[in-house]
Amino acid sequence: MSNEELENYESDLEFSLFREYKDVVQLFRYVIESERRFYLANEVDVQVRSAEGEVYFDVRLSDAWVWDVYRSSRFVKNVRILTFKDVNVEELAKSTDELKLPGV
Repeated sequence: MSNEELENYESDLEFSLFREYKDVVQLFRYVIESERRFYLANEVDVQVRSAEGEVYFDVRLSDAWVWDVYRSSRFVKNVRILTFKDVNVEELAKSTDELKLPGV
């Protein structure tokens, strides 16, 4: 396989993953971004922990979808993330009504 064929293959995988994301995002309540992965989930629990003077994050997700091109199954019942980097958790708006500015 040439470099160009490999790049085209990986681009096709990424585009397919993006289309899947657009199809499933409305099924989830939260977007979670860690240093290594991007997730969608319906339940999120973030605990700040420390051990031997080091602070880390223990993140547990339930009913999740993982942004990973190489996974054969991206839907996961439970996920646990342990990281020393901060984890970004955002709640998704369920409808366009939730996106209206106050007083408008």
